[in-house]
Amino acid sequence: MTSVITGDIIKSRDTQPDIWLETLKQALSKLEPDSHYWDIYRGDSFQIEVRDYLQSFISAVYIKACIKTIKGLDVRMAIGIGNKTFEGNNVTESNGTAFQNSGTLIEFLKREKLNLKIKTNNHNLDNELNLYFKLALIGMDNWTSNSAEIVKVHLNHPSKIQQEIAEIIGISQDAVSKRMKRANLDEILELNQMYKSKLAKLTL
Repeated sequence: MTSVITGDIIKSRDTQPDIWLETLKQALSKLEPDSHYWDIYRGDSFQIEVRDYLQSFISAVYIKACIKTIKGLDVRMAIGIGNKTFEGNNVTESNGTAFQNSGTLIEFLKREKLNLKIKTNNHNLDNELNLYFKLALIGMDNWTSNSAEIVKVHLNHPSKIQQEIAEIIGISQDAVSKRMKRANLDEILELNQMYKSKLAKLTL
């Protein structure tokens, strides 16, 4: 079993590509150092295979946090969970239900104006997780660049305490605490734990 995230940058045409393209590349290469497993295409679309499918939600959160550090931008993502039946020369040439689920779902998201959704082979699980995502997006879609930055730095350094994160960013520990609270970081991390426990029970 594997996972695929297909996404596109929202309002990319309002911003010069050099402003966000390097940020996106850095985010994808941080999640998967082997560029065989990710690609950026059609200007502002991307796809990444997250081979540890239990990490797919937090990977999507990380990509969103990286992009939303740039004021005015956001990202739309479809998570597909399933198998891989063909390994291509790059991720966009590979195939299997994970790729199909992600690819078809991203077109649905564009029509529905939703920014994150999952598709597995379990319809009831999809309905449950997508409700949680919809609730989480109330906060995540409204992250300021400061909120996004605090999420990004925490996910880059999950073992560091608030004071250490404060030193990285160059703000006070109290400011770190407030930004984490505004970003609903604790709730997102709780959702990630629940997501992993539910996906661990999924069978193809």
